[in-house]
Amino acid sequence: MNKDTKIAVIGLGYVGLPLARLFSTKFPTVGYDLNSARVSSLMAGHDSTLEVDDALLQEAISKHGFRCTDKIDDIKDCNFYVVAVPTPVDANNRPDLSPLQGASRVVGQVIGRGDVVVYESTVYPGVTEEECLPIIEQVSGLKFNTDFFAGYSPERINPGDKTHTVEKIKKVTSGSTPEVADYVDDVYNAVLTNGTHKAPSIKVAEASKIIENSQRDVNIAFMNELAKIFNAMGIDTHDVIDAAASKWNFIKLSPGLVGGHCIGVDPYYLIQKAQLYGVMPRVMRNARRLNDGMGEYVANQTIKLMNKKGVMVKDAKVLILGITFKENCPDVRNTKVVDIYSTFREYTPNITVFDPWASPERVKREYGIDITGSLPTGQRYDAIVLAVAHSQFTGLDLRQLLNPGGVIYDVKGILDREIIDGRL
Repeated sequence: MNKDTKIAVIGLGYVGLPLARLFSTKFPTVGYDLNSARVSSLMAGHDSTLEVDDALLQEAISKHGFRCTDKIDDIKDCNFYVVAVPTPVDANNRPDLSPLQGASRVVGQVIGRGDVVVYESTVYPGVTEEECLPIIEQVSGLKFNTDFFAGYSPERINPGDKTHTVEKIKKVTSGSTPEVADYVDDVYNAVLTNGTHKAPSIKVAEASKIIENSQRDVNIAFMNELAKIFNAMGIDTHDVIDAAASKWNFIKLSPGLVGGHCIGVDPYYLIQKAQLYGVMPRVMRNARRLNDGMGEYVANQTIKLMNKKGVMVKDAKVLILGITFKENCPDVRNTKVVDIYSTFREYTPNITVFDPWASPERVKREYGIDITGSLPTGQRYDAIVLAVAHSQFTGLDLRQLLNPGGVIYDVKGILDREIIDGRL
């Protein structure tokens, strides 16, 4: 292996760009992405995902020589390839490995003898060695673990989180041989302040990542089920959670919408793989089903409150605050706020979606929904649903935006109890 490390990061989204920028502080680094518009924007010094501050990005370009490209030839002289592309599911919630397969073909075109490829994309155990590396072998004509080597270091990016940034998190690493595992571990440790955990195998590292998100999915599903139970009983769920959290070993979580590219997607990868081994993951499947239905549940709870107050639901004016999958972040991937919108759309076309963070063009392209980045003046609504806890929403006087008898539903549990009619 060539220890004069030159890194290429393939995929410059929420995961790849922060990692590439960080690597560039210690190693010659090139970022590769198929999206030429994305590449141009990054080289102009702006990250539309807001994961990398523009000043940091510009410093990486001017001071550390970091560059981005959409041309394969620009990464041919690298020797340490990091794959950070999405791992989505299809319409039937089956794993879609096509982005990984495409990235592996790219690596196969440029990888050389002694080079290392590390995958960061979240997958079920076995994908790296059984699905990705054979493609590299086929395209390159090289033999795995003889001519080139591999590792797996699962991403732990939390979109919008400015505390647990990539350089501060502890990373799991692994390699296809003990020597490669040490090398991969050394490369990551060169840029991380909290070090690494070296897993004994690639499959262990893959499995560790997917259970991180599956565990959160199951735990949140439990809280969502409790919310349904206590709402039916007329008990405030948050009061119950606060009381239970006074016990030292209670894990305090809140009910809510489970969207995004990780928690709402990754469990399906393990669910499918488990079934291939004859294991029926009932807890995980039920958790996914429950969490996937929470958007519709929120809308129906709001409609129920409207009916109780005598507010006509048909053709009602509805305001939904937020459409991103989490607060203070422009990420709209797999957002469950769309399910709130779709349920209301069965009763009324008069729905305003206000989100100062999301891109209206992207939301329209992906979901067919028109949104606004500024609240219309002089408009009043029959129902307001606070779906996302953006900081811009905390200062709004929501009661002044309501028609007489209108309803406010707080999905996130952040509003004063005196002004709301219901919450999860």
